[in-house]
Amino acid sequence: MSSENEDLLRKLKRASLIAGGVLGAILVMGSVTRYVQANNLQSWTAATDIPTVALITPTASSDGQALTLPGTLEAWYDAKIYSRVPGYVESWKYDIGARVTKGDVLAVIDTPELDQQITQARADFSSAQSNEKISATTAGRWNSLLPLDAVSKQDAEEKDADLAAKSGAAKAAQARLDQLMAMKGFANITAPFDGVVTVRNADIGALVNAGPASSGDPMFAVSDVHALRVYVNVPQSYSAEITPGMQVSLTLPEYPGRSFPATLISTSDAISQQSGSLLVEFQADNSAGLLRPGDYAEVKMTLPHAAAHLVLPASALMFRAVGLMVATLGPNHRIAMKPVSIDTDLGTSVILASGLNAHDIVVNNPPDSLENGDPVRVEGDAR
Repeated sequence: MSSENEDLLRKLKRASLIAGGVLGAILVMGSVTRYVQANNLQSWTAATDIPTVALITPTASSDGQALTLPGTLEAWYDAKIYSRVPGYVESWKYDIGARVTKGDVLAVIDTPELDQQITQARADFSSAQSNEKISATTAGRWNSLLPLDAVSKQDAEEKDADLAAKSGAAKAAQARLDQLMAMKGFANITAPFDGVVTVRNADIGALVNAGPASSGDPMFAVSDVHALRVYVNVPQSYSAEITPGMQVSLTLPEYPGRSFPATLISTSDAISQQSGSLLVEFQADNSAGLLRPGDYAEVKMTLPHAAAHLVLPASALMFRAVGLMVATLGPNHRIAMKPVSIDTDLGTSVILASGLNAHDIVVNNPPDSLENGDPVRVEGDAR
């Protein structure tokens, strides 16, 4: 082999080594770049998997806590008025919303059948009186002849007995007439007390029957609204704090920003098996006429000796298969799940019976995927 060929061969080997080195360097650099990118992606993914949460602390309820419960308002007296006699409505005088006083005539009923019965009863009473008078005359005559032995004692006693029978018949006829006249008095439908007409179903010419069973809807309803009764179901756990004469305040949707006082007057003194609550009755003055029967009200009461409880918004609760849970913030920004139980559900918030203490930091609106030990990022925390 000539020297020229040997030089060419050495040059080719050198070029191959250089090319191999360059290629290896490129491969190493690519691997390093991909590794760095993968590491960055993994770190970014791990960072984005950590949820950001908002934190709250339970509100400690102590002596004098305010408890707000729904209540219903009812009239002090509420009378549904039906007809006691059959007939037709001849006239009515008061419509819904009218204020009436006790004894005011609300409507008049035309009673042709009852009028006929009264006419017959008067005739029967007159006939019975005539028979009694004749019998009395006869008995008196026979008794005057008895000392003269002009009549027998038995005949005189028979006349006396006939007089007694005729007197009894006259009294029965009078009682029947008095009964029908009393029923005629019910042809005038009157207000049983001072109040407001809240229902009127009577109309001129309408047929009415006697009693609620046959007539259905009442002719009128009258409510005494000088004061209203407020009924509230108080949970059993607070029933011992309901004391005589306690004061509460009412708020109604139609009067935003206003409150109305009410005073406790009685309780059912029994816990309902259906609701587990005590039915409580308050009295609210309505001299201004602003409150109405049937109103819904929120009743705010201050329980003077209520046991300490913790209050949380309902949005902090998590419903799991094992029961009701609350997510709290533990060491190193990791979640510690705690089981809780509810004492009273207030709608937007709940009063807890157990499971938390006042120093726990609670996650509000926790994501459903949150589990015990998961790391979290606190909202507003720069770390």
